[in-house]
Amino acid sequence: MKNLIIILTALLIVVSCKQKKHDEYGHDMANMEAGSTYYTCSMHPQIVANKPGKCPICHMDLVAVKKDNNEKDILQLSDQQMQLGNIHTDTVKNGNLADQLITTGILNFDQDKKIAISARVMGRIEKLYYKNNGEFVQKGAPVFAIYSEELNNAKQEYIHALERAKTFENGASTVVNLQQLVESAKNKLLLWGMTESQIKELAQRKKSQSLTTYYSPASGYIVSVDVVEGGYAMEGSPILNLASLSTLWAEAQVYTSQMSAVAPDSKVVVKIPDMGNIAIEGHISFINPEVDSSTRINLVRISIPNKNNMLRPGMPAYILFQQSEQSGFFLPTDAVLRDGKSANIWVQVSKGKFKNKMVKTGLETGGKIEILSGLVEGDVVVTSGVYLLNSEYVFKNGADPMAGHDMKKM
Repeated sequence: MKNLIIILTALLIVVSCKQKKHDEYGHDMANMEAGSTYYTCSMHPQIVANKPGKCPICHMDLVAVKKDNNEKDILQLSDQQMQLGNIHTDTVKNGNLADQLITTGILNFDQDKKIAISARVMGRIEKLYYKNNGEFVQKGAPVFAIYSEELNNAKQEYIHALERAKTFENGASTVVNLQQLVESAKNKLLLWGMTESQIKELAQRKKSQSLTTYYSPASGYIVSVDVVEGGYAMEGSPILNLASLSTLWAEAQVYTSQMSAVAPDSKVVVKIPDMGNIAIEGHISFINPEVDSSTRINLVRISIPNKNNMLRPGMPAYILFQQSEQSGFFLPTDAVLRDGKSANIWVQVSKGKFKNKMVKTGLETGGKIEILSGLVEGDVVVTSGVYLLNSEYVFKNGADPMAGHDMKKM
């Protein structure tokens, strides 16, 4: 009796194993697993059948998908699925990419182009021809008039030397000595800031004026006015400061962690947002060797030309530091899946078939990422829709395609 019960139990197990398996929609799973083709819905990939029909959810026609049990880890999609999933591919080619750092900055005067106009002698400033910052001063224009006892005495000495030289012009040795006296008096006037034309006029008129006018030695915009009319100026005292706008400095604040992207020979482009983001090429003229310990910031100055004086100090700027180009394989950053441990891409192995591959990445800038290993030229890589492919693989296989990859082998 005991043996009979064991035999009946075994027969029941065999019969139950031979029964057809069905999914929740009544599809014959045993026949579907045995066949080389199954049918699924492009909108609802969880619907799987062993024969043509309609999706029980959206009632669209099921599409045929061929199975290939010999291709492990291959994800296959129909043309309709690829179109709905916005799947796009591109062929890997060798290319060039330059590293780039973008930071903000402010335009400032080029200190090398600043000109200080100062008093050559002590005296009282009787007249200022320019009194406001920002005014443009043309080279040779009168800047200020000064009353100076020392300068007036030097003028009289020059006039007397001329008169004595003319009186004794017949005595050869005496004339030579007097001519040396004239040259000495003239040089003193030149040293104290008088021009050749002023000295020539003084020699012709034989009369000294109480006020002496000084002229600008260069063109520029007034940065500061350091005296007032009626005030006294000592010898060497600043009267006003001019700055040329033919070139400007774009001063950038660069964090120490970013300094690796800044080199003296770096190509630099300065963009001015207030001027329609016009791009101006410049060169690095100064990198501060001292780091601000409180902010960890370095000052970098870029010299840029200012065509037609369109730019003004104080304008904000975007500064782009570009290093030399590197050659290699570069993909859009959206084509690479990263989880902190590894980086993966999807490669098209044939029409509608995709396989996940691990890659090693490098430089990343401007929406592009460098692939150091894991790809060869000619590979067809998915550049759009990679997250959809990853989700589809997880849904169909119940595992993350990135889970089995070992980054240490790269």
